[in-house]
Amino acid sequence: MILVTGATGNVGRHVLFQLRAAGAADVRALVRSGAPHRPDGLDVATGGLDDPGGLDAALAGVETVFLVWPFLTTEVAPAVLEVIGRRARRLVYLSSVGVGGPEERADPIFALHADVERLIEACGLPWTALRSDTLASNALGWAEQVRTTGVVRGPLTAATAVVDPRDVAAVAARALTDDAHSGATHLLTGPQVISRTEQVEAIGAAIGRELHFEEVPAPDARARMLADGRPHALVDALLSAAENRAASTLVTSTVEDLTGKPARSFRQWAHDHREAFR
Repeated sequence: MILVTGATGNVGRHVLFQLRAAGAADVRALVRSGAPHRPDGLDVATGGLDDPGGLDAALAGVETVFLVWPFLTTEVAPAVLEVIGRRARRLVYLSSVGVGGPEERADPIFALHADVERLIEACGLPWTALRSDTLASNALGWAEQVRTTGVVRGPLTAATAVVDPRDVAAVAARALTDDAHSGATHLLTGPQVISRTEQVEAIGAAIGRELHFEEVPAPDARARMLADGRPHALVDALLSAAENRAASTLVTSTVEDLTGKPARSFRQWAHDHREAFR
């Protein structure tokens, strides 16, 4: 039995699809109570990682766990990992490509993933790290601006080799179904480094509109995000990433090496998700 956390999220739902496509018979999705979308045709457990004591039922009979950490703190992580360690025998963790790099401690998101990785290692459970670059699905946060103004406004972050969540999920499915990945760290990127301006242009090409990216100073971006209701901790993490991350040159062949298919480009992702921006 494989338990997929974050089962309705941008990566988790694709992991479920990939596991079913691979013929994995025993798959369980962990879904929060009241979630608007629940996976069809699967064993579904209701619960959340913020309630470690309520995970026992979800973990009954589970051997392998796909873990997505949804919080900006590791406060409950030791308790969650203790419960997982009592039930499961292996774990696959969706981490960040920034772990182990020069910006690990300066960047709150990189630091968070590094701390979770250390906690996982300390718990003694065999595990696999999937260190992912920026997910293409982050661009869905621009959809309203694209639809209403044709201009995406925000802080200018460093260019990275943006990776398609479907490719991350394809690697995850292989790691979840093959013990040979235990102890491995996989660096997952897209096929090319792409800037925010180029991402916006790619979305414009996909929907047949001319779009523009407009850089917004960090103080103005902070005020806008807080006014939109985003938590202070999340705003701080996002702006720290924009201010501290250097341009990346990292492009790996890991997706193709492990799946036999080349990583999808951001342009392909934009084309496939064009309806979200119309």
